[in-house]
Formats: sequence, structure tokens, C-alpha cells
Amino acid sequence: MTPLLGGCVVGLGAGVNFSMPAPTEEHKALDGLAPTDVWLLGEQHDAPAHQARQREVLSSLQSSGKLAALVLEMAERGGTTQGLPRNASEAQVQEALRWPASQAAGWDWAVYGPLVMLAVRADVPVLGGNLPRAELRATMQDNSLDQRLAPVAWQTQQSQIREGHCQLLPETQVVPMTRVQVARDLAMAQTIETAQKPGKTVLLVAGNQHVRRDLGVPQYLRAGLSSTVVLMATKEPEEDAQKEAVADRVWRTEAPPKRDHCADFKAQMKQQQR
Repeated sequence: MTPLLGGCVVGLGAGVNFSMPAPTEEHKALDGLAPTDVWLLGEQHDAPAHQARQREVLSSLQSSGKLAALVLEMAERGGTTQGLPRNASEAQVQEALRWPASQAAGWDWAVYGPLVMLAVRADVPVLGGNLPRAELRATMQDNSLDQRLAPVAWQTQQSQIREGHCQLLPETQVVPMTRVQVARDLAMAQTIETAQKPGKTVLLVAGNQHVRRDLGVPQYLRAGLSSTVVLMATKEPEEDAQKEAVADRVWRTEAPPKRDHCADFKAQMKQQQR
């Protein structure tokens, strides 16, 4: 959930079991997993291979006639392409999703636009699922969010916030930022539920941390909804993998060029202090 990565912690955090290899060309796009009510597809935001796999999954669900909607962490809740024609321009789609024109103010359209337009051209609704920026301040002060996770998960979420901010976040900001993370997951879960159609699948694309079963969006989906969680990673298997499953699959892909996110975060903090 760092400002560097548009609201998500850097990486997956400790304790995730990277047990499955990336699908080969011989695998189906869904890697043998059956469509469920909800497909939660995680990513590392700076890994182009992950965005390519998202398009494959979307195309597979759409071609089977099983795709109800695409929900994105990268757009705010309330934005939707519902009602736009298949031949809508990219500018029309961006306006419908309230996508910021400046990359500095949001997510890079060049990275996620191809996925969005693939859905639009297939007449599949795209919905923003993230917490609106206008609600951030109130969310940070909403102590009712402290009770939405079990105590152990709440503490784990706080640890992930610290780790994702390179241990540089003032301790006074840890709980407010954890509340934001919880609220983001709640917003995406609520958006998914509004997009449900009988017999079809809603596909959520979000950072890996948001789709984990033990901490993320699955915690807030209503009982009775079947779900599939896939994380995408660029790391080797963890020796200290946690016992509880956090995903149905972990697809490992080639790593993007190395980037020191903590150095970037330090520079960003210095810029904000000026």
C-alpha cells in the first residue's frame, strides 16, 4: 500500500508459499482451475509478465462465455464502462473509469489500458473497485475498521504495512494506513458483489497483497460465493512458508529489471518534506 505502487505494499511479504511454477504454453490459461463466482488475480505491479497473464486469463474466461465483469484495483469505486459501446475510444473509457490523465496522479494507462480495452471490445463491463481518494482521510480515522479482521490477521496486516514502507513509516501512521488497506479490500469486495451474474465469473485484478485469502478481499466476500485466488510472483520458494494456504495457485514468472523501491520511497519522503 505504498505511494510508490499506487496503494499496495512492495512485494508479497514474508510467509507466502511460492509452490507452483508459472504455467507453460501447454497449460490452459486458467492452469486447470475451474471458473468460480470470483477469480482474484494478484500481481506485482512492476512485472509486465503479470499484466500479460491477466490478458490471457480474461480472454479465456470471456471466450468461454463465463466472464461477468472485470473489477480493477487501479480505478476508483464508482467508475464503470457499463453502457459504453464496444467501439468506445480509449479517451471515453478513461473518462468513464475516472482514470487520471497524469501518471503521477494514478496508475499508468499504458500498462493497464490493454487489459481494460480487451474487456470493453468484448462487451464486458469494467468497474473500478478501489477506495476513492476523497474517502482516505475519513478512513484513516475510522476505528471501526480495526475490528474487521481477526486479531492475528490485523497484526499481520500492520506488519505488512511496515514492511511495504521499508520500515520507514512513522509508527503513528501504521494503524491509519492499515485501516486504508482494509477499506480498500472492503471496497473491492463490495464492487465484486454488485457485478455478480448467475453462472458467471467476476475477475478482480489487484496487487498480490489484496487478494490473499488470509488478509485481503476474500475475507470480506459474502458467504456462499465460490472463489479462486491466484498470486503471481517473481521470487523463489520461501523456506519458512506459512502453513495456512493464502492462494489456490502461485504462478512464478520472470523478474522485471531490478529496482530499489525503498530508495525510491526514501526519495519520495524527502520530496514531501520540502
